[in-house]
Amino acid sequence: MLSRKFGLNLIVFLAIAALFTGIWALYNRPVTAPDWPEQISGYSFSPFRQGQSPQTGVYPSDEEMRADLELLATQTDSIRTYSVDGALDKIPLLAEEFGLRVTLGVWIGTDEARNEREVAKAIEIANNSRSVVRVVVGNEALFRREVTVKQLTAYMDRVRSAVKVPVTTSEQWHIWDEYPELADHADLIAAHVLPYWEFIPMEDSTQFTLDRARDLKKLFPKKPLLLSEVGWPSNGRVRGGAEATQADQAIYLRTLVTTLNAQGYNYFVIEAFDQPWKAGEEGSVGAYWGVYNLDRNPKFNFEGPVVAIPQWRLLAVASVVMALLSLALMLIDGSALHQRGRTFLTFVAFAGGSALVWIGYDYSQQYSTWFSMLVGLLLGVGAIGVFIVLLTEAHELAETVWTQRRRPFTPVVGDSHYRPKVSIHVPCYNEPPEMVKQTLDALANLDYPDFEVLIIDNNTKDPAVWEPVRDYCEELGPRFRFFHVAPLHGFKGGALNYILPHTAPDAEVVAVIDSDYCVDPNWLKYMVPHFSDPSIAVVQSPQDYRDGEESTFKKLCYAEYKGFFHIGMVTRNDRNAIIQHGTMTMIRRTVMDELKWADWTICEDAELGLRVFEKGYSAAYAHDSFGKGLMPDTFIDFKKQRFRWAYGAIQIMKGHARELLAGKDSQLKRGQRYHFIAGWLPWVADGLNIFFTAGALLWSAAMIIVPQRVDPPLLIFAIPPLALFLFKVGKIIFLYQRAMGVNLKDAFCAAVAGLALSHTIAKAVLYGMFTKSIPFFRTPKMRSSHGLMVALAEAREEVFIMLLLWGAALGIAIVQGLPSYDVKFWVIMLLVQSLPYLAALIMALLSSSPKPLEIPVVQTEAENA
Repeated sequence: MLSRKFGLNLIVFLAIAALFTGIWALYNRPVTAPDWPEQISGYSFSPFRQGQSPQTGVYPSDEEMRADLELLATQTDSIRTYSVDGALDKIPLLAEEFGLRVTLGVWIGTDEARNEREVAKAIEIANNSRSVVRVVVGNEALFRREVTVKQLTAYMDRVRSAVKVPVTTSEQWHIWDEYPELADHADLIAAHVLPYWEFIPMEDSTQFTLDRARDLKKLFPKKPLLLSEVGWPSNGRVRGGAEATQADQAIYLRTLVTTLNAQGYNYFVIEAFDQPWKAGEEGSVGAYWGVYNLDRNPKFNFEGPVVAIPQWRLLAVASVVMALLSLALMLIDGSALHQRGRTFLTFVAFAGGSALVWIGYDYSQQYSTWFSMLVGLLLGVGAIGVFIVLLTEAHELAETVWTQRRRPFTPVVGDSHYRPKVSIHVPCYNEPPEMVKQTLDALANLDYPDFEVLIIDNNTKDPAVWEPVRDYCEELGPRFRFFHVAPLHGFKGGALNYILPHTAPDAEVVAVIDSDYCVDPNWLKYMVPHFSDPSIAVVQSPQDYRDGEESTFKKLCYAEYKGFFHIGMVTRNDRNAIIQHGTMTMIRRTVMDELKWADWTICEDAELGLRVFEKGYSAAYAHDSFGKGLMPDTFIDFKKQRFRWAYGAIQIMKGHARELLAGKDSQLKRGQRYHFIAGWLPWVADGLNIFFTAGALLWSAAMIIVPQRVDPPLLIFAIPPLALFLFKVGKIIFLYQRAMGVNLKDAFCAAVAGLALSHTIAKAVLYGMFTKSIPFFRTPKMRSSHGLMVALAEAREEVFIMLLLWGAALGIAIVQGLPSYDVKFWVIMLLVQSLPYLAALIMALLSSSPKPLEIPVVQTEAENA
């Protein structure tokens, strides 16, 4: 049987590996393109290398420029420059050594003093150099609107009258159409035709270039035509149907130069070498127009088929290795997982591993600066973090749907000889007396022979609140004892520790419920017998609520709560790793006396449960509900409760880091350590998402303020968090329908309520990381309803961030439009990122609806009892 299962797993792994390898192969299928010709008309030549830039005044040496020109001379006899500033004025002299003709560029801009220097220097060089065959005065100066037509033509006329070679200016093709009078001051028409900037797909770009050249020849029939810039970038943003990829660059340029050569056009390919310094002026794509990269290596093969990623086979192997490693970790204890579950996890492992490898490869193609390296490091850490969280979420899904339960603890419905005495502890603080009386009435009705009830009211100042409870305990008889202590330190844990010495000496089990819980009469009768197993130290029943139909707000809350107690806790129980929660819990008395409640954390219950496991004890979790309490009445209280849980989780992770991460000084098993870490990782991811949101807003602001200089972020920045968000929402909706049998509407309600808490959880995680403790705050019950404005105030942070995200999306759409895929994707990402904040607003508004104050007591019955 074991060998058969291994064989089936191997077949599934190999099949999915073949599928993803096939996807790599399909994306990288060879594409036929004409070979690069032996000679092309010319190259645009900027000689700057790593760390060099005209903006900083750091220029290449003569030896570096000489090496560049020697390389270019093997493919062309003509180059074009753009300026004579600094060391660039030496290019014509160096070009003579290799027989290269130079189209000399004169930079014209807003700096009139520099314009004068450039014009004077260019005239001198043109008149004293044998290599200069024409002079280009200005490059897209009119397009950038840095000079007027009158100013530009004046410069052109000055140079034209002073040199013996042809003179022109170089502009985008439509500028010549817009200002045809430029031709009166030019000896030839020098036009840029760059289909990428005009959103033309690569497949249509060669014809587009030819059509523009035909139009210019028709418009200026008596002037020679020079296509002074033709080219395609190998990296950067997507513009409409134009994608900046290495493969598209190769196919377009090899097709274009072959076609232009055949039709006798003069042209300059922009450009010879990548120029990273241009990214500051043209956006990220500005760095990637070179045929050669910054290291002077060709970026694509000059002959033979073109492949999008030449190293794709190596990347495919890396994807398989990543998937194998992650799958091995997820299936360490996967013996109970059905084949469908293992197949699902294998698919997720391959999808995540392939995405990580692709992200790493894609980012490795970028030129590095200190900023990009920092961003890349953060992106890499974030992508790995998203991958880990995604795997843990997928693992929980698989174990919920496709696992045979290994540790069921069903109610012991028959007569049992094991009926030890139970001491029930009920902590109170400032609770409505009528609500507490309902709790006491339910306890008085327990069908169990031997128990006591100890009520500890700590720090309630108003006697009108605690004295009625004291008096009611006296009415109920000697089983009920009431304690009021003020002041008492240590939060709820301190109150429970205070009551321990007052527990009956013969009590073998300590049970704890919250003061709003009405328990089922069979609670002790059905659950206490599990303590007959000497290894069991904790018996836990789910938290449940009896006011879920009171309002739409509470219905959504109830749907959200159920996920943890009927999905997460059930799968954790299989590995003896439940989160102990401070109501509907029972602890063996000897263990309670040994460990006691912690007073350094606001989640003393979960912390105690972890210490129970560290001591090597076991816990039992019953899927059946034996008590129902009250949910928070307002959104702010809902948030406070979750803040406390998330903050306490981080406290516990910090306080038990050695035990959880390294297994030091504890008897925690790997499955237990996994569940305590993995169970809280999604909350940590919410905390880190705050930084992503802040970065997205800052980047979007830059896109709005300086749209010409700031492109949308690369897709690899947005895909990981967006994929995780969609997976988590999809997981909630799927599991609620599959594992709990709820309809799609209720599953959606759970997703909305869960999303509404994202910002609160994120804040709690960050507070927990950087602080040691915060004041304990209780979750009030039976509060009166409040108005609309108060409800909006409860979600003011979320509403503010939501409006910022919406404003950023709208601003980008107005300023940049939605011409390209990457802009649209970024806008969509901003809108999706706003959904948790919108959910918070919805929950706040729903919580403002009127609610009755009287909560009827509903006696619960254990399911399947």
